[in-house]
Amino acid sequence: MAKHVATASVQCTSLRRKRVSPHVLRHTTAMDLLQAGVEQSVIALWLGHESIETTQIYLDANLELKEKMLAKTTPPGAKPGLYRPDDALLAFLRGL
Repeated sequence: MAKHVATASVQCTSLRRKRVSPHVLRHTTAMDLLQAGVEQSVIALWLGHESIETTQIYLDANLELKEKMLAKTTPPGAKPGLYRPDDALLAFLRGL
């Protein structure tokens, strides 16, 4: 693995600063499949997980990544953080 990472890092210099292992490749592939719209149950089968709940870890990691990226893109003058609707909006939505 180290030989191939060294070869790849010639073209992709950021690999020099990353730890690459078979598990990292497995996780990355699962994340790519998830982001491509492959159903979680199919990914679980492909990974050989006994339970789909084990695959849920990948989905949770994906949501954490999205939240981190959204936090970095807060518009100027806006408060950072998750959107919290006010009571009037919640009351309206509950009444639907």
